[in-house]
Amino acid sequence: MRSHEQRVCFFFFFLSFVPFVLSLSSTQNEIMGKLSRSVSVWGDEKEPNPCAWKGVSCSSDNSSIANLSLSGWSLSDSSFLPLVCEIVSLEVLDLSDNSFSSVPEGFITACGKIDGLKQLNFSTNRLVGSLPAFNGFVGLQSLDFSSNMLSGTIVSQLGSLNDLKRLYLTSNDLSGDVPINLGNPKVLEHLILSKNSFTGSIPDGLLEYRKLVRIDLSENQLSGPLPGKIGDLSKLEELILSSNNLSGEIPMNLSNIQNLLRFAAHQNKFTGNIPVGISRSLKNLDLSYNKLGGPIPADLLMQSNLQTVDLSYNLLEGSISAKVSPNMVRLRLGSNSLDGTIPSELGTLLKLSYLELENNSLSGSIPSELGSCRSLALLNLGMNNLTGSLPVELASLSSLQVLKLQSNKLVGEIPYQMNQMQSLSTLDISGNLLSGSIPNSISRLRSLTKLNLQGNLFNGSIPATIDSLKNLLELQLGSNRLNGHIPGMPVSLQIALNLSHNLFEGTIPETLSRSWGLEVLDLSNNKFSGEIPTSLTQIGALTQLLLANNKLSGVIPEFGKYVTIIDTTGNPRLVNTTLQRKSPQRSPGPGKRKSVAVAVVVAVSVAAAFLGIGVAVVIVVSIPRRFYRVVKDEQLGAT
Repeated sequence: MRSHEQRVCFFFFFLSFVPFVLSLSSTQNEIMGKLSRSVSVWGDEKEPNPCAWKGVSCSSDNSSIANLSLSGWSLSDSSFLPLVCEIVSLEVLDLSDNSFSSVPEGFITACGKIDGLKQLNFSTNRLVGSLPAFNGFVGLQSLDFSSNMLSGTIVSQLGSLNDLKRLYLTSNDLSGDVPINLGNPKVLEHLILSKNSFTGSIPDGLLEYRKLVRIDLSENQLSGPLPGKIGDLSKLEELILSSNNLSGEIPMNLSNIQNLLRFAAHQNKFTGNIPVGISRSLKNLDLSYNKLGGPIPADLLMQSNLQTVDLSYNLLEGSISAKVSPNMVRLRLGSNSLDGTIPSELGTLLKLSYLELENNSLSGSIPSELGSCRSLALLNLGMNNLTGSLPVELASLSSLQVLKLQSNKLVGEIPYQMNQMQSLSTLDISGNLLSGSIPNSISRLRSLTKLNLQGNLFNGSIPATIDSLKNLLELQLGSNRLNGHIPGMPVSLQIALNLSHNLFEGTIPETLSRSWGLEVLDLSNNKFSGEIPTSLTQIGALTQLLLANNKLSGVIPEFGKYVTIIDTTGNPRLVNTTLQRKSPQRSPGPGKRKSVAVAVVVAVSVAAAFLGIGVAVVIVVSIPRRFYRVVKDEQLGAT
């Protein structure tokens, strides 16, 4: 019985205590009441307990407010912010993704007195002017003012933040020297100053912050060499210096940092050789678009941690090592002076998704072993000296989306087995010595958006089933030995249809007008006869129609004012009854299509599941007069 009485007493004791546990202090209730009149989201709250309001997190006993998140609430008037700082129990304050243009001075003064405030986030607003001076804020660990419009220099505004671990100021217009007065050198771990206008060299004083884990100074205007003792930052995991004007050699002692996982320094002016051992602990290395020379160090590609390497657009020489990390996902070595053969051992890389070796001096045949790289999404071996035939084994690459083998010396026919490559969106084998007929099986590649076979020795007719390529935007068949009549073309064509410099004859088919989105039609240097079909005037997007050197006759139909008919010479029986527009180059009016064909052909976004790395391959075609120029721009999202 006594035990039962004790339990009853405890129960009533607990009930008497509950109201005090579950309610805020009257002061904080009053503050939240005032805030609800300034913050519209809270103005409609019917819940009496602010701890249950949107964006409010209270302590475990609901006795005080710990976190406030007003992120993405479309707030613009910052005058209420000093009132927020009267909540002295605040630990986290998130004001990101709004439209604030200023930070009231009273906010800095009041919030600077909150010793427990650990995180302050003003990112993605419209703040202008200089960075405020953060006096007080003795417990602040994370400060984020990224993605605003702040300007001016950073001298001493952050010097008193002795507990600061993470500083994010990316995407502003801050200038001057890279700041080194950033609180306690024994505390700071993350320094993110990318996408600003900082100038000068990377200061030696930055090396005093020995606990730095991540440094991002990319997309500024920094110059000069890297500090010679940068290897002393032993805890560094990420060093991102891309898109500056840094020069000199990469310090050898960078290889001493045993925790370094990512080193990105592309688009600078680094010279000399790549240091031996630099990739010892790396997962991601990007040194593209520099002036690095000499051979690729023998140990660089073989480190087992490596997942992505980009050394493209340098002055590297020598051969490609056969020893490559089994975890490699992306290997970019294009636009160097590499020679020798493509190692067949690359065929053992089962995780390899992107292999880009274009614009080198590689020779020999394409290794058939590459057909075992079942994860390949992009294979670019164009602009080399490769010989031999197209390996049938490549047809096994069911995930391949982009295949570029242009400007080599490949011979033989297109294997009919290529119809198995159902993911293929871009096929470019132009500028080779390939021969035979275009196989009907190519019409089964239903994902194709770009097909470029020009500049080969193909003969015979175009497959009658070519119109089954329902996604095709660009078809380049010029400079071959194709003949016969033109079959029905895919109505999806938009960028260009190039049949020039072949042996086609007969009349120009009326069915071409079905490709109403086509911008450039090149039928020059063939044996077409008869009249120009008036139906071609119905191609509303047409900007260039090239008909030179055929056997056409009759009157030239009147096309829209944005069509440029270029060089009709070589058709002596063709009559022009109006003033011929040779090259008007007029600017289209509002809402009109420009006269230069520019289109995005394909965007490939493929990622290894464990990495989350994507690549976008954008092929843009700009066609002035009779020249076709393909410009490739490839990006790695992670850099």
